Amino acid sequence: MAQVPLAIVSHRRQVCSLYKRALRNLEAWYDRRNDYRYRAVQLRARFDENRCKDLGEGIQLLACGQKELFETKHFQPRNFANSAGGCAFEREVIPPDWMLDYWHPLEKAQYPEYFAKREQRKKEFVTWWEKQYGKPDPKDLGHH
Repeated sequence: MAQVPLAIVSHRRQVCSLYKRALRNLEAWYDRRNDYRYRAVQLRARFDENRCKDLGEGIQLLACGQKELFETKHFQPRNFANSAGGCAFEREVIPPDWMLDYWHPLEKAQYPEYFAKREQRKKEFVTWWEKQYGKPDPKDLGHH
């Protein structure tokens, strides 16, 4: 699904975004650092060459640049490992807070200040919940 634009993006920001995406595309095409840097300098020179054009010509150049980027897009772009689409995306599962309720008392005794504050916050949350939504009906507390 395409991303819905939520705000008007300025021409300058569109050009910066195009430049960054073009650099990432070059990074995917050239794995050797010296080749990549050479191409990146060439790309920067192309952007600087068209820097002070009028807005009408700039919009046309932006459209041509986006088309060129689309046509030269790498078939398997590099993704950062922890970003969406990366090989380690959402790999580390963060355990939910209720898991701490099942700790053995000897384990909880190693962190007395933390668990004392946690119990206090749980009580505050229950009182806030009952104030906000009311006490639960006793007949609804069963599982069946």
